[in-house]
Amino acid sequence: MAERLTRAYTAEELDAAIALHGHQILDRMMNAVLKVRERLERTTRCLNQAKVPYAVIGGNAVAAWVSTVDIGAVRNTRDVDILLRREDFARAIEAMATEGFVQEQAGSVTVFLDGPDGLPSQGVHVLWSGEKVRPQYDSPTPSVESFKVLDGMQIIELEDLVHMKLNSFRDKDKVHLRDFMNVGLVDSTWPSRFSPVLADRLQSVLDNPDG
Repeated sequence: MAERLTRAYTAEELDAAIALHGHQILDRMMNAVLKVRERLERTTRCLNQAKVPYAVIGGNAVAAWVSTVDIGAVRNTRDVDILLRREDFARAIEAMATEGFVQEQAGSVTVFLDGPDGLPSQGVHVLWSGEKVRPQYDSPTPSVESFKVLDGMQIIELEDLVHMKLNSFRDKDKVHLRDFMNVGLVDSTWPSRFSPVLADRLQSVLDNPDG
């Protein structure tokens, strides 16, 4: 995962960064988005070709589902997250290598770096199907076979994605849940689909749509 900054930039440092890159800012923004998209396409292409079961999760899955309703409401994300089965991991490593990805363990996070000099924050992060991401989570991740094919990619089913967002329930997960609400993918009927703990979390977001 990306390392957190230990301090904020000073005004002088920020001015220097703007002087260096300010004239390229739109190009840099677009390039960052395109790199994530390319990384996602390379990942799904090689896994599809090798017939390795997987599902796209995280911010790219949110964007895919939101785009089925309103392309203007899509939110960019900085990395790629996929769901795999542990028994398929060796095959996944082999498949990902054909696109230049290198497997590495970054602490507790399993990641495919985009080349030997790639950064974990810009890699492909792996979660394991049918396992709890953290011991305190209410329930395990969904089956890797629970997906919908969108644009040639295996995207985790919407209800399972919402379930994962409720399990982790960080600030960005709440933002993603509100994205679903804002385009009508999730509404007041949804809490009944989940356990009491997760239903309460979803209800709290529904009750506070503006954050």
